[in-house]
Amino acid sequence: MVRRAADAARAEREHFVERFGSALTAAGMQRLPSRVFACLLAHDSGRMTAAEISEALSVSPASVSGAVRSLQQMRMIHREREPGTRRDVYVVADDAWHDVMMNTSAVYGPLTQTLREGVAMVGGPGSQAGERLALSVAFLEFVTEEMAGLADRWDKRRAELDLLP
Repeated sequence: MVRRAADAARAEREHFVERFGSALTAAGMQRLPSRVFACLLAHDSGRMTAAEISEALSVSPASVSGAVRSLQQMRMIHREREPGTRRDVYVVADDAWHDVMMNTSAVYGPLTQTLREGVAMVGGPGSQAGERLALSVAFLEFVTEEMAGLADRWDKRRAELDLLP
């Protein structure tokens, strides 16, 4: 009876991983990083080795390596060393979406700077392309400024909801 309940819980978790992975893929993320992120998010501790991820998703360790590298670059997960071993553990933060969304300076900073420099390179502020790039710069600067206020409001809301830190 206990084994049957554990098997049912595992099947439900696997179903969620595939559904959420598909949703992330539909939103534009690559398929395997989507599944790896969903797997880590659904794992009780949020911590898994590459071998555990590989087994959970029935994929090769080499493909897990590429997927976790991609997720680390997007700052959706981070790598830690398991104490006393040489094994790496991949970890998703409890508030992973907050961390990803609030990382605007790393994401938008280089884009904004390149667009700003590009205005002169595409004909200057008076050209249609220059105006389009300048509008992009203004938008990204606006988003960056607004994210700071959004982060403060989320911290208050999370405290009201009494959710994980």
